[in-house]
Amino acid sequence: MDDTGDFAGPARAHAAILLLSVLVVATCGLIYELLAGTLASYLLGDSVTQFSTVIGSYLFAMGVGSFLSRYVRRDEIGVFIRVEIMIAAIGGWSAAGLFLAFPLAADFRVLLYAIVLVIGALVGLEIPLLIRILRSRFAFRDLVSNVLTYDYVGALIASLAFPLFLVPHLGMIRTGLVFGLANVAVAVALLFVLRRARRVSVDMAAALMVAISLIAGLFLAERIQRFSEVAYYGEGVIHARSTPYQRIVLTRRGEDLRLYLNGNLQFSSRDEYRYHEALVWPVLGRVANPARVLILGGGDGLAAREVLRDGRVRSVHLVDLDPEMTRMFRATPQLAALNRGSLSNPRLSVENADAFRWVRAARGPYDAILIDFPDPTEYSLGKLYTVSFYAQVARLLAPDGVMVVQSTSPLVAPRSYWTVAQTLEAAGLQTRGYHTYVPSFGEWGFTLAAHTSLARPAHLPAGLRYLNSVSEPLMFDFPPDMARRPTPVNRLDNQALVRSFAEEWSHYEG
Repeated sequence: MDDTGDFAGPARAHAAILLLSVLVVATCGLIYELLAGTLASYLLGDSVTQFSTVIGSYLFAMGVGSFLSRYVRRDEIGVFIRVEIMIAAIGGWSAAGLFLAFPLAADFRVLLYAIVLVIGALVGLEIPLLIRILRSRFAFRDLVSNVLTYDYVGALIASLAFPLFLVPHLGMIRTGLVFGLANVAVAVALLFVLRRARRVSVDMAAALMVAISLIAGLFLAERIQRFSEVAYYGEGVIHARSTPYQRIVLTRRGEDLRLYLNGNLQFSSRDEYRYHEALVWPVLGRVANPARVLILGGGDGLAAREVLRDGRVRSVHLVDLDPEMTRMFRATPQLAALNRGSLSNPRLSVENADAFRWVRAARGPYDAILIDFPDPTEYSLGKLYTVSFYAQVARLLAPDGVMVVQSTSPLVAPRSYWTVAQTLEAAGLQTRGYHTYVPSFGEWGFTLAAHTSLARPAHLPAGLRYLNSVSEPLMFDFPPDMARRPTPVNRLDNQALVRSFAEEWSHYEG
């Protein structure tokens, strides 16, 4: 019996099932590709590089799979069903497996790209096989247009659902498992149709075993995620959430709370006061009347806590991209205690927006501006360190106002650190760099910027835990290994800072 004989009978219904399979196959295939790219971005950094290499490898593997499909000369529908079952098992468990392997694998990239290549090759087999199975039911012109239409519609569904619904509400592990079940459903539906035309018991048993494992994974997804994160961070995970913008993880070891965004440490409650006093008070101490303050980033409310200690401040506007960050640090008692309820203070207003777009429409002037973004580990963050961004921020700064930018470590990444100053100066501002030691981070750097000279001393309030009139001036002294050096201006079209940051930190961490 040939492949057309398998579908003797209600051919229209069978063709509809196969065309629906094209839709499911296309959706699942792109979801697995997006999962691999997102995971690589979360775990390895630099989203542009990771997505580019993952997508390129995946498309190459699809081409290999399409080429190999020519060697399938018999039982095309049977091969297609088995490919679906294999994709369901490998693709469905891919996110969970990669999360579990990351803290353990000697070379995570090898495992990542091996999975990408295997899934891509299997997905590449699917469409050619479906076209050959459907060739007896449609004229060639209709066959190609139907298959491509369903394929492209599936790609659209995946590309919209992944960032808007799947990652925020299901998380990456559950998303992989759910779409693995979708692949299994295609296989089971075809086996059910074929039950009278061939022996399907072995394939059906394999499909059901994979389905059971995926369903079990759905119930264990949270444990899998927590286990992988505990293994990675070496600390108890007390909160973890994937948002459309980042992976937020909060850990506790004894009395120490730590916040990680996409695996990068943002603060430790044991010593964050050093960082935030160094960020805030050299600015406020140099402004005669800091009535209006703008904070860009700082969704944890810790910089706002320091700003609100100054009775001269009448209003603070905080702009942070991720509403989950500001909600968590406002509503969670232990986190609100850490920032002393700053995000609920009546003097403070919060706006969840992309700061790059927000500054273009905003109106000043602000007497003090604090820029507390994560490090420029990828291009979406690097744009917040460019001359075009700083020029817009400078427009919001009062003529006698002062701003500060957290600027990474001048010891580990001196070229990256001084690139920030060079870029601020290219935006027409005068700068003055300084640094301090934060045990959780090591030597850390900041850059003051203003329209006028910054040589004046800071007037600091009494009662700070770290800074005083003696320690604050010492922060502006740079030894030779951190001294200024020639650096490029960071622009949108070159993103020099992202590249230098990745290079310098890779030497340090390697």
